[in-house]
Amino acid sequence: MTLVLASGSKIRGELLKNAGLDFEVDPADVDERAVEAPLVEAGFPPEDLATVLAEAKANDVSGRRSGDLVIGADQILAFEGERHTKPDDMEAARRQLLRFSGKTHELLSAVVLSRNGSAIWRHVSTARLTMRELTPAYIGKYLADVGETALSSVGAYQLEGPGVQLFDKIDGDYFTILGLPLLPLFEELRRQKVLDT
Repeated sequence: MTLVLASGSKIRGELLKNAGLDFEVDPADVDERAVEAPLVEAGFPPEDLATVLAEAKANDVSGRRSGDLVIGADQILAFEGERHTKPDDMEAARRQLLRFSGKTHELLSAVVLSRNGSAIWRHVSTARLTMRELTPAYIGKYLADVGETALSSVGAYQLEGPGVQLFDKIDGDYFTILGLPLLPLFEELRRQKVLDT
């Protein structure tokens, strides 16, 4: 059995590699917007959206890799009753950071293990992040400094980089914020005998 990460996310791969896991990367081929559209319309909560998307990715890859154990993950940003996706361009990132300024949003990170096209375990973790009051000038400087990397995350920031300077308070697990709740995942991998106990 091979452990497989169904994601091309650089940070998720680095988290697993730095933790000492032996795994392969095989990104899922899933139209996330098509999967979530009926769920959003039906009013599903963000944690369910994240879990369904993570499961769709894990099942897509595990369906073509018989016997392998596949990790699927997804992250949803919830703010004032709305779900946010990665900003389309720098102007969208600027508007998003202006909206978040001085307020709290949630990051919901789901992780699913799948084998032979079916999920065998699911977990979702939530972190609450409060941004400090940001001036438009500071947001402009921040975006100029980080460049296009602002478009690679749902919040337009990377907490492991300069984005940490945007915040006053953070409640939640660091790995959840980065998009892969490692501790519950490792607990399940030990239960599955993939990791030593």
